[in-house]
Amino acid sequence: MTLHRKRHKALGVTELIAIALGGMVGGGIFTVLGISVAMIGAMTPVAIVIGGAIASLAAYSYIKLGVYYRDEGATYSFFKKTFPSAPFAASLLGWYVIFGYISTLALYAYTFASYAVSGTGFGDEAWVRKVVAGAVIGVFLLVNAWSVKGMGIIEDIMVYTKLAILVVISVLLVHNRQTSLPVLLESSGDISILSILIVASLTFVAYEGFQLVINAVNEMERPQRNIPIAIYSAILLAILIYTVISVGAILAIPFADIIADKEYALAAGAGKILGAAGTNIVILGAVLATSSAISSTMFGASRQMAVIASDGYLPAVLARRRGQIPVNAIFVMGGFAFGLILVGELELILEFGSITFLVVSLLMAYANHRIRKQTGSSDILTILSMLGLAGGTLLILYYELSHRPWQMLSVLVLYLLLAMGAWLYARREASPLNNH
Repeated sequence: MTLHRKRHKALGVTELIAIALGGMVGGGIFTVLGISVAMIGAMTPVAIVIGGAIASLAAYSYIKLGVYYRDEGATYSFFKKTFPSAPFAASLLGWYVIFGYISTLALYAYTFASYAVSGTGFGDEAWVRKVVAGAVIGVFLLVNAWSVKGMGIIEDIMVYTKLAILVVISVLLVHNRQTSLPVLLESSGDISILSILIVASLTFVAYEGFQLVINAVNEMERPQRNIPIAIYSAILLAILIYTVISVGAILAIPFADIIADKEYALAAGAGKILGAAGTNIVILGAVLATSSAISSTMFGASRQMAVIASDGYLPAVLARRRGQIPVNAIFVMGGFAFGLILVGELELILEFGSITFLVVSLLMAYANHRIRKQTGSSDILTILSMLGLAGGTLLILYYELSHRPWQMLSVLVLYLLLAMGAWLYARREASPLNNH
């Protein structure tokens, strides 16, 4: 009699929380902080908490669909299986999701580079940042192509080390505060609720990444238990970390400095208050945070890209794997992210990512609502999720059209180009020649 032993899965709950936190606590807080303070000043922590609440609503549907379908194609597969008669819509969603991930990869890599070179004589050289951003993408491209278990171990080390460092940074900032919250609030003047909600919607990209856990469903232990534990734990930790860091920053660093140095505001501010040691601690935290975000995003998004390609909605070469690892998808994602860094601006990348993931999360909430009986979902929570995510999407669009119409036009052109590519592949897959 032959005994068959169940293959040990590479990722346990610790690694899954690390993947989710790695995807979230990355470039987001370091990039969003400067933009938020410029818009709403001392109310930044409030907007960050509201952004976390919106992310929690989005996570509810992702978790329900993830446990129900258990498909590493995640967002794309959930939509395709829920609406099987809409191939173009599934293809379009797949393209938008993948390029949304590419934009966040670019955001994390550019933020990594901004902090990594901030203490050198090249801190203000854009071309140096772009070269460094490309190099860090290359490093984690190789790590992800090497080994799932190896990636998981490295992710654990980076994520839990960076959490410790971020706690130290927060304590140091609060301890060396230059003012108090009541004073800041009194001097801020009237800040509208609309402005706070707009910033909360923009910060959604800082919470994007929790869904990367679902992409690892084939490599995890006990999905039904571990998917919800990992995602909810990671979002709660991210809200706490972001709130404490933002409070510390606005108490210790003058708003003018945060706004002027928004791409590396924490390092610049900590350096003025704490000296070289403070700057180095912040730079180390930022480098670890962005590194783990790059690795997590590349891990999850490449698997989703491979699934989309295997269904015929992206080039077939992207579906090829070495074992479980979609090596070609990993390399292509890294290449496109570097290309976006070369041609894009930081705020454009941030806003494209925010709009994309809000829209996609809204579609996931709608899909979950459609099959809520099968997934065991609450009517009230699915409707609340749709309303919250729709409101966030409309607020970003309103802000962009009111303040940066040309930038919004660039985003719309990019969406149109992606829609054309998705339509061509959906049409090709639906043709009679491809159905034989």
